[in-house]
Amino acid sequence: MLEKLLPSGMTSCRGCGKTAAWLKEQMEQGSERLLLMDCRPQELYESSHIEAALSVALPGLMLRRLRGGKLPLRALFPRAEDRERFGRRCRTDTVLLYDEGSDCNQNGPGDSVLGLLMERLKDEGCRAFFLEGGFNKFQAEFPVHCETNLDSSSCSSGGSSPPVLGLGGLRISSDSSSDIESDVDRDPISATDSEGSPLSNPQPSFPVEILPHLYLGCAKDSTNLDILEEFGIKYILNVTPNLPNLFENAGEFRYKQIPISDHWSQNLSQFFPDAISFIDEARGKSCGVLVHCLAGISRSVTVTVAYLMQSLNLSMNDAYDIVRMKKSNISPNFNFLGQLKDFEKTLGLSSPCDNHVPAQQLYFTTPANQNVFQVDSLQST
Repeated sequence: MLEKLLPSGMTSCRGCGKTAAWLKEQMEQGSERLLLMDCRPQELYESSHIEAALSVALPGLMLRRLRGGKLPLRALFPRAEDRERFGRRCRTDTVLLYDEGSDCNQNGPGDSVLGLLMERLKDEGCRAFFLEGGFNKFQAEFPVHCETNLDSSSCSSGGSSPPVLGLGGLRISSDSSSDIESDVDRDPISATDSEGSPLSNPQPSFPVEILPHLYLGCAKDSTNLDILEEFGIKYILNVTPNLPNLFENAGEFRYKQIPISDHWSQNLSQFFPDAISFIDEARGKSCGVLVHCLAGISRSVTVTVAYLMQSLNLSMNDAYDIVRMKKSNISPNFNFLGQLKDFEKTLGLSSPCDNHVPAQQLYFTTPANQNVFQVDSLQST
C-alpha cells in the first residue's frame, strides 16, 4: 500500500529519512559532505532556516516543468552561487531535503514537492534523503542550529496613507497571474507598501492594543517573551499556515492556529466564529490575546476587524476605521475585505454613512502585480 503513495521510482520511504539528531550530529562534527536543501516557500526560508541550507524556489510553473522533466535541477536555485554549489557537490555529498514537517511515519514525503525533488535527485545519481519531522521538529529540538530573521520590514514598516473615512473609492491592485499553484504563506511585502501604498513612517515593533486585552501584531511579537509578559498575553491567535507556535510546549500559553495564506483564493471567513470565540475567552479571563500573521497587516487585521464587528455591533467601515486609527499600516487583501462585507450582511449590520462615503482613496492589493485600477465602492457587494 505504501508503494502506491510514493512517486514513481521511490518504492519505499524506509531508509530515505534522516533524524533531527543525526543532522545535529553532522553539523556539530563540521561535516563538509552534507548539502541541505530547504523546500519551503522563500518567505519562510528568509524568516528562519537551518544553517547553511540552500533555498529551493519552486513556483507553480517550475513545478509543472520539473515534473515533466523539462527543467534542470540547478534552475531551482535563485542565486547563482547556490546553483554553482549544487552543481559541484550534488553527486559527491549527501543531499538532505526538508520541508515544514515531513514524517517517515506518515508515509515519508510522498507525492509532494519534496518527494518530487527526491525522485529527480535519485534519478540523477544523487544520495538524497529527507529530514524526518521537517524544519518544525528540528527547530523545536535544536534552535541553536537555525538562523532566524524575524526582525524585518514586515514587522516595522509604517504607513502614511490618508486617514480612513470609510471604504468608498477603493483602489486596488489586481492579480494578473494565471499560474498560481503554490500556497505561499505571504503578507505581500514589496519595495512599495506591502499592500500597495508607499510607506515612510516607522511603526512601533510591539503589538498594538485595539481593545482592552486585544493586541494586533506580527510574527516577531509572538516570539518575544518579554513583550508577551509585559502585555499580559497568554493567548496567541496565529493566522498563518506555517509559522510555528514557539512556546506551545511550555504550557504557559494557549494557541489557536488558522491555516490561511494571504491569497485571493483563501476563505478566511469560515474561521471567524472560532477566532472570535478564542478572543472572547481570553478577554473574559482578563488575559491578553495577540492576533498575528506574518506582517500584521492583512490576515490578522481581517480577523480583528471581524471581532470588532461582532463584539461591538459595528459595520465593517466603522470597525476598520477603529483598527486603522490604532495601526496605520494595515491593508487586508481585497478578497478578505469582500468576506468582511459578507460577514456584515450575516450580522445584519450597516453604517448610516454607507451611501454617503467621502471620496477618499485607500490602497489595497490582491497578491502579485502593480497594475492599479479604480473600484468605486464595496457597497454593491
